[in-house]
Amino acid sequence: MKNDQYYMTIALELAASAKGKTNPNPLVGAVIVKDGAIVGTGLHRKAGEPHAEVHAFRMAGEHAKDATLYVTLEPCSHYGKTPPCANLVKDSGVKRVVVAMQDPNPEVAGRGINLLREAGIEVEIGVLEQDALRLNERFIHNMVAKRPFIISKFAMTLDGKIATASGHSQWITGEEARADVHELRDEVDGILVGVGTVLKDNPALTTRLLDRKGKNPTRIVLDRTLRTPLDAQITQTEVAPTIIVTARGNEERSKQYTGVKFIFVSVKEGRLDINEAVMALYEVGITDILVEGGGTVNAAFLRAKLIDKFFVYVAPKVLGGANSITPFTGEDVEMIDAAMHLTFENVEKIGEDLRITAYPKRG
Repeated sequence: MKNDQYYMTIALELAASAKGKTNPNPLVGAVIVKDGAIVGTGLHRKAGEPHAEVHAFRMAGEHAKDATLYVTLEPCSHYGKTPPCANLVKDSGVKRVVVAMQDPNPEVAGRGINLLREAGIEVEIGVLEQDALRLNERFIHNMVAKRPFIISKFAMTLDGKIATASGHSQWITGEEARADVHELRDEVDGILVGVGTVLKDNPALTTRLLDRKGKNPTRIVLDRTLRTPLDAQITQTEVAPTIIVTARGNEERSKQYTGVKFIFVSVKEGRLDINEAVMALYEVGITDILVEGGGTVNAAFLRAKLIDKFFVYVAPKVLGGANSITPFTGEDVEMIDAAMHLTFENVEKIGEDLRITAYPKRG
């Protein structure tokens, strides 16, 4: 049965196909249906380019009259880099609009829906709303929290170890799980590690996809004392941009690096002020960050309550050992009640490994 949920599912799939390409804008898909047939489809492909509704109406042409528009996000009602879509919808001749979710942007926030209703168009809100909210979790977070959406990603053995006592960690997971990580990199603005990872592994932190060319996110390194080698792979900025977050007072020393951008932040209790760093990254356009650091970096984000999502890869291996390295170091807590409580969203098998998707419980 082809009902509202059926067509909205198609619109959501269209929107999801542009993951990582529309930042800082939301992911949006649109489907126009007339007499049970799809006459137009569209998606927002990239920030600054036409919105989903524009592409759908161009395809539908005169068939849009008296049709139904399915759109995953409330049509915008403000002028940005493109004209407001609510006016386009109002003048299109459609008789009904089905919207998955209201836009959290204060500049929209129901205005687009009201404009359509005032024009006599029937508007229904909330079809597959939870799916739409999850799809645009990064955008919603940016609008509400005014900071990057931060994802903690790590791979560990079944007994919760990310490396041996000597620091050896290649490879905990199999090829399929490692390939999946590159799909995640393709979707984010920034990938973050600590200088310890740079010194130990000299990673490129680029995206390497099996079937297509990926997007290289901005490489971000937390380096309080500027120990990043001048010839490290992450300093080769013709491959991908790099930002080093370091302590105030290192301005002169930073001049020895070529092509690397710097953010200077305060130091508190011997550590970079992670909250100040995150806000500074947001100000330069980083809307989401994949944290791939070791235990020290992970602990800094955990301590600051800045982690918004977890991707945890669990390998079918048991390492053992009192000194093997765990995903989070830092100060110990006395009681289990002090733990960050999570909700498991999804568990799936990727090759021989498991990938757990989890969110912190808020409030």
